[in-house]
Amino acid sequence: MSDHALHRGVHGAHGHGHDHGHTHGGVDGAVLGSREALRTLWRSLVILGATAAIQLVVVAISGSVALLADTIHNAGDALTAVPLAVAFILGRRPPTRRLTYGFGRAEDFAGIAVVVIILISAIVAAWEAIDRLIHPQTPGYLLATAIAGVVGFLGNEWVAVYRIRSGRRIGSAALEADGYHARIDGFTSLAVVAGVGGVALGVPAADPIVGLLISAAIMRIVWQSAREIGVRALDGIDPGLVDALRTEAGQVAGVLDVEDVRARWLGHVVRGELTVTIDGERSAREATAIGDAVRDRVTHHVDHVADVVVEVRTAGS
Repeated sequence: MSDHALHRGVHGAHGHGHDHGHTHGGVDGAVLGSREALRTLWRSLVILGATAAIQLVVVAISGSVALLADTIHNAGDALTAVPLAVAFILGRRPPTRRLTYGFGRAEDFAGIAVVVIILISAIVAAWEAIDRLIHPQTPGYLLATAIAGVVGFLGNEWVAVYRIRSGRRIGSAALEADGYHARIDGFTSLAVVAGVGGVALGVPAADPIVGLLISAAIMRIVWQSAREIGVRALDGIDPGLVDALRTEAGQVAGVLDVEDVRARWLGHVVRGELTVTIDGERSAREATAIGDAVRDRVTHHVDHVADVVVEVRTAGS
């Protein structure tokens, strides 16, 4: 019996419940995920925007450059919701004759925009801190500044928890990573409180020094984010997910071997390819049924996999 053609297809939402709670399915699952992502982004934008506004008021009356650095960063984080939102909206559009895989790659471009925004915030914050070291000025209203730092921490931690949970549910690595980014930002806000403590102890330079430390922390985030986005742009994926594809496909009755397993992210869903080997005595109908069973099992049991191309080969061919 000759090799069978590739089994292809983008699958709709399967509607099966699983303990892990992730979204499965192709087009419908991606659309539902995008809707939740947009809801998460807009709520996060409101929280971070309010946090930055409160801090900006305190910056105006206190002159704290450490708090200014944190405020600039929080405002930048709020703005990152814009390119991400655009990417999620584009991701809901169906494939076209030119973009046959759809618009999922828009998330990678959004990630680049996010990195640029964070980089600009780091440069501005560092510039202000250096200027304050050259032209010393003791900040005032230390208690208000400390409270503003705590507000920054609470706002970022709320956003971090919300984005991480939402990102895990829908399978958006970008959204989950942005949540961890917000968590780190929360700790930089607490650094403002440390700077206030230094000034209160008679070390005015503590304020701009903390501002520089915050800038350095932001630059570290820029590097980590850029590296992650670069890997994704090169179709990098967690090896554990590839192993899961191989394992689940091998569980299907009639499959003798699984080879050439590949997978990549397109937006917040995974597209996979694999080859299975079956007994050469199988009929064409049985081979087709096995290929369909592999596709069904993989899309139902491997998190975030919405589409898989299955090639069925016969043993010895």
